[in-house]
Amino acid sequence: MEQESLFNDMVIRFANVNGTGSASANEMFAKSLFKMGLPVTAKNIFPSNIQGLPTWYEVRISEKGYLGRREGIDIIVAVNPQSLEQDIKDVKSGGYLIYDNSKLLYDNYKREDINFIGIPMIEMSAQNYNSARHQQLFKNIIYVGAVACLINMDIDTIKEVITEQFKSKEKLIPPNFKALDLGINYVRENLNYPIKYCVKKSNKTDGKIIIDGNTATGLGAVYAGATMMAWYPITPSTSVASAFEKYCKKLRVDPETGKNKYAFIQAEDELAAIGMVIGANWNGARAFTATSGPGVSLMNEFIGLSYFAEIPVVLINVQRGGPSTGMPTRSQQADVISCAYASHGDTKHPMLIPSTPTECFEYTAKAFDLAERSQTLVFLLTDLDLGMNNHLTDELSWDDTQEYDRGKVLDEEMLERMTEKFGRYLDVDDDGIPYRTIPGTHPTKGAYFTRGTSRDEYAKYTEDGKVYAKNMDRLSKKWDTIKALVPSARIHSSDQSTKIGMLYYGTSFYPSTEATDMLTDHGIHITKIEIKAFPFSDNVKETIDKLDFVFVVDQNRDGQMRTLLINELNIDPHKLISVLNYDGTPITADKIFKEISSHKVLDLATQN
Repeated sequence: MEQESLFNDMVIRFANVNGTGSASANEMFAKSLFKMGLPVTAKNIFPSNIQGLPTWYEVRISEKGYLGRREGIDIIVAVNPQSLEQDIKDVKSGGYLIYDNSKLLYDNYKREDINFIGIPMIEMSAQNYNSARHQQLFKNIIYVGAVACLINMDIDTIKEVITEQFKSKEKLIPPNFKALDLGINYVRENLNYPIKYCVKKSNKTDGKIIIDGNTATGLGAVYAGATMMAWYPITPSTSVASAFEKYCKKLRVDPETGKNKYAFIQAEDELAAIGMVIGANWNGARAFTATSGPGVSLMNEFIGLSYFAEIPVVLINVQRGGPSTGMPTRSQQADVISCAYASHGDTKHPMLIPSTPTECFEYTAKAFDLAERSQTLVFLLTDLDLGMNNHLTDELSWDDTQEYDRGKVLDEEMLERMTEKFGRYLDVDDDGIPYRTIPGTHPTKGAYFTRGTSRDEYAKYTEDGKVYAKNMDRLSKKWDTIKALVPSARIHSSDQSTKIGMLYYGTSFYPSTEATDMLTDHGIHITKIEIKAFPFSDNVKETIDKLDFVFVVDQNRDGQMRTLLINELNIDPHKLISVLNYDGTPITADKIFKEISSHKVLDLATQN
């Protein structure tokens, strides 16, 4: 050992070639750490092609429970010659590069300030496995075994994970064990171990699970009572559909007849998908779709129909890098404004913004209740990082006594008792939300004509400007009602008096939490504002008004959340300072800390 060990605090990056089966091995590595009781988070950074280009898988282990990306890589497992030069540059001084020394490493690649560990992965795999494909696949398990030994992981835990992974294909377990042992034994026989970055068992994952946001979202839709999904494949939202179908097959099939009690439709495009969803919701089903930014762009006309005809819809937008095709496999929060005001004309749409997979599950259920209660389209706004990466999160739970909120729906008995004329767009409760009926509820009452054109309170077509304006004013009143129905922002006040705030949302939650601790360690105290929904709850403006300056963390180029705050709450633009990140990788706590701690307004706030 070169120096005192550093336990349970490191970042390990696996540099691979896309399409070589490394993702499965890397994921088993991360799961093994989780089973050892260690807080762990993984980021899969992959290209949008099928195979051949570089891909990276970063695993962060943090005893303190910091789950955002961290700058500086302690250990890189470099098995991709294409990215080797850059991978070597990315290792922190004092860190380790583990490489395949089946081939010579050129002297001009070497650095004096890092440690090089050579392991003949390809050579060992070729000697022990016959087919080229097996040699490629088991090379990945060889490096997992080597790294596990080097950082002192519990080997029995890794074998337990491998057994779980291949429980339906038991014949694959022995060759995986063999590859694991090849890596372990090579280290034991040839290298000094463990290295200074080590792990030891802990108990910091009790009551936690590892799951990706898209899976949690798909399961949330099932528990929310959704029985229909129409969609068109698009990265990074496709796995929402996969999860919904998977859990419907388990939970939405009649045990006696074997018939499906759900509809799952791959449409010809995104426009058709949302059209089907609008039709299904209009007819009384709970239906939804999932897409990403380009899909939302295509859906805009139908989004406006949902808003104006007041048909409930849940639309899940797993954001990615844009505009246009952009970076399909990179993460951004760049659809904030396009979703808030989607479609032409005066429109506003509620957005629920989860930060964790647990919230993806819970907020998906809330979205269906909110859509039906408000009779409008509701966005669930996530991103690729949250949707496709595994996160440590609270166990999912559901209250079986919970009842769905179907909103203001008149049933046959209610219609039968009515003596007044039914007005589909009549505001009788002064909350902006009218009553609706489901087709076929009553043989003679409750019928109306659904249209996207201007109409009066009884759904009769009109081009009378005053009638149109009255309807638009009612929709504004509905928006005020929705404000009380969405989750409020979470305000985390500092223990010390401060005039500085930081506002963030979605996956910026992880690095912002860590950055706050870093700032506190440097004597900089801030109030945290975590946005959970749009429209903004009243405590957002109330908190900002008490502060001199608020740093707004936005993972997009143009500071879209900052723009939305200024536009909706009439906040002085000089008061809101953007902290931006838009390179497609999740923002780090280091970046947030550097931008806030070095900003000149800190001196102004101290003087005031």
